[in-house]
Amino acid sequence: MADTERSHPETVTVELSGSKEDARLVFDALRSCFATDRGADEDPQQFHESRPMVWLGTYDVADAHDEGCPPVRLGDSVQADVQGGPWAVNRFRTKLDSMFTVQETCAASGDQERDLHLRLESR
Repeated sequence: MADTERSHPETVTVELSGSKEDARLVFDALRSCFATDRGADEDPQQFHESRPMVWLGTYDVADAHDEGCPPVRLGDSVQADVQGGPWAVNRFRTKLDSMFTVQETCAASGDQERDLHLRLESR
């Protein structure tokens, strides 16, 4: 059975837009739940005052941490674009639902990939 579970992509990429403070809160929360390519000392940077920023992270959902994923208090909503295999995106979305109020604004699915456009808000 383990081979069957490993026969699908296990990573998702997440693009966040919103304030850099809220993006940091989301990345910190996701880091407590999943292995990621983002370091604990990697804070989102705002390079221009008036242009919108997008920050990117990649998460391995195969070994989700069940503890340490409490609801997160955001200052404002954060837009999140989530991409990956259907199994990985579904598993990631389940974890997001436990930490945030999640509104799906758009979704697209194919055989090998699923894309979700979400609005994350405080629970």
